[in-house]
Parts: sequence; C-alpha cells; structure tokens
Amino acid sequence: MRILETASRLFYEQGIRAVGVEAIAEEAGVTKKTIYDRFGSKEQLIVAYLRARDGLWRSTLVKHVNGHDGPAEQKILATFDALRSWMRERNSRGCAFINAAVELPEDHPGRKVAREQKTWLLTYLEDLARQARAADPAALAAQVLILHEGACVADSMHSVDQAVDRAAHMAAVLVDTSLAGELARS
Repeated sequence: MRILETASRLFYEQGIRAVGVEAIAEEAGVTKKTIYDRFGSKEQLIVAYLRARDGLWRSTLVKHVNGHDGPAEQKILATFDALRSWMRERNSRGCAFINAAVELPEDHPGRKVAREQKTWLLTYLEDLARQARAADPAALAAQVLILHEGACVADSMHSVDQAVDRAAHMAAVLVDTSLAGELARS
C-alpha cells in the first residue's frame, strides 16, 4: 500500500511522465524490484493509481450526494458541493484524469481508466437528472459534466474566482430550465 500511496502522491504532484520508478522506490523505501514484483510495470502502477483515485472520488461524491436532504433536483447541485470539497482537499493540480489523459499516449491503459471515470460521472449525473424528472436527462447530465470539468480547470488554473460556485449557479439555471420543460410537458 505504501508504494501505491507514494506513487499516487508523486504522480499527482509532479506528473506521471516526470516521476520514475526509481523515485517512487526511493521515497517508498522499497526496491524497484519490489515495485515490479507487485505491479508488473510502471504502466500498471499508473493504472492502479488512477483506479484508486477514481474509487475515492466516486465514494466521496456518492456519499456527499446521498447525504443531501431535499428534492431530487438538489442532488444534482450537491455534486458541486462535493466537487468544492474535493478540490480544496485533494485537487490542487486539477483533475488527475484530465492530467493523465494529457500526459499518456492514446493507447495507454491509463487513458482507458480516465475515460471510464468520465463515462461513469456522466452516467451518474444522468441518473440524478432522471430522478429529478428532467425534460432531457442526457442533455442535462452532459451540460452539468461540462460545468464540473470547466470549474475544475478554471479553479486549478486560477483563471476564474469562485469557479465551482459560478458553475453551480449555472447548473441551477440549467436544472430549473430542464424541470420547467418537464412540467410544461405534464
């Protein structure tokens, strides 16, 4: 576990390409052979890092949303509260999956993990939109995902003050518009 924790921290803080197996071994207090025995390759260690981070984000998001009382449409907006907390605690360099997608070649197995994470988030948002009886759950989910991603990038780049708050406000407008469309159809 110490190897994965060390690799995760170094990959996130310094970049996947910038961190070699030697640096991970030295910082974790193990040999390179131990890393290769446990993970097989740096590529598989990268996959393990991304899967662990994905699992942590999913559990954080779902726990936060499930802990939110109120109507179903408010759960969509609660995802921004989770994002705000996540970014404050674990996301100073932006989204680890976007960072990995930028660094890794298209055929790297880590890119597949990054795509799976974004697909899961889109599906999760669509489920929340469906529960809220949005007029077009898929469209609303896509819009909210774009707001999540944009807020994450803008925050990490320090290009927009209160990026998550602004994105949440835009999402509230989208949710209200989508629900008004559903009510008009009823």
